[in-house]
Amino acid sequence: MRKFDHIAGLIAAPFTPLQPDGTLHLALIPSYARMLYQNGVAGAFICGSTGEGVSLTTTEKMQMAEAWQNAVQDLPGFKVITLLADTSLEDCKALAAHAQSIGLYGVSLTAPYYFKPSSASVLAEVCKQVAAAAPQLPFYYYHVPVLTGVGISMYDLLQAVDGSIPNFAGIKYTHEDFMDFLSCLRFKNGQYDMLWGRDENMLSALAIGSKGFVGSTFNYLAPLYLELINLFEQHNLSDASTLQLLSIDFIRLLGKYGGIATGKAYMRLLGLDCGTFRLPVQNMSAKMFQSFKEEAEGLGFATYCSKLPSSIKSTVG
Repeated sequence: MRKFDHIAGLIAAPFTPLQPDGTLHLALIPSYARMLYQNGVAGAFICGSTGEGVSLTTTEKMQMAEAWQNAVQDLPGFKVITLLADTSLEDCKALAAHAQSIGLYGVSLTAPYYFKPSSASVLAEVCKQVAAAAPQLPFYYYHVPVLTGVGISMYDLLQAVDGSIPNFAGIKYTHEDFMDFLSCLRFKNGQYDMLWGRDENMLSALAIGSKGFVGSTFNYLAPLYLELINLFEQHNLSDASTLQLLSIDFIRLLGKYGGIATGKAYMRLLGLDCGTFRLPVQNMSAKMFQSFKEEAEGLGFATYCSKLPSSIKSTVG
């Protein structure tokens, strides 16, 4: 088994920048990557749920991977992991091999979500076949049962994969089962890297030992979460919980204004316009955006949001 370093800190799940006609806006990615880096974010988990990976073609996913890899060449230590989500394992293997060929940090895979694996052993075999296509890269399973409909215990998955997949690094865990998560976190004395994926529960995850986090709101609220981690490490749970509640208030606006597409509205407020989401995701109207903007500003978005480096011109007039 290969030994991979565990990731610490914030890994943002970037939005896929789109032009008004719905095509990729790859020219925005260098500015996007530098903004994340200069706000203390440790890496990017691209083409995930936030990044509309399931709405991109295989060619577009490769273009995204290449654009991000090129963009981070002068950002020391910045890690780029790409999601290989697809119902075709052959396409996933091709994406994994491509990621290795261009030098990405790692790859990740969700469970097939049409024909679903029936057990941990079947899911382990899926992981084994895809991970083998990029044997030099750390491989992370992405557990997000609310979207895939696959609710297999991750503790059972670790037992099934242990010792059989040399580059199995860990799990991106986007679920609320703290019993399962803690069992995975302590599996074989913490052998596997467990990345927490629920921004609204970060403080709870910190309390049981989580060190690495992957989230969409880190794109535009990185300073808030870095301060939350700092307060926790100083044993200031009162102020840390106040910041966690504030993050929840910001996240509530996602649901109030239509869901995942609201994240791109936050990016507009930040000054980095990533366009809209592709169908079937619904985007907010101009009137809704104005109401959203007022509510976000009322929560103090300008105080807690990520900042654009001076070298990057705002894309919002």
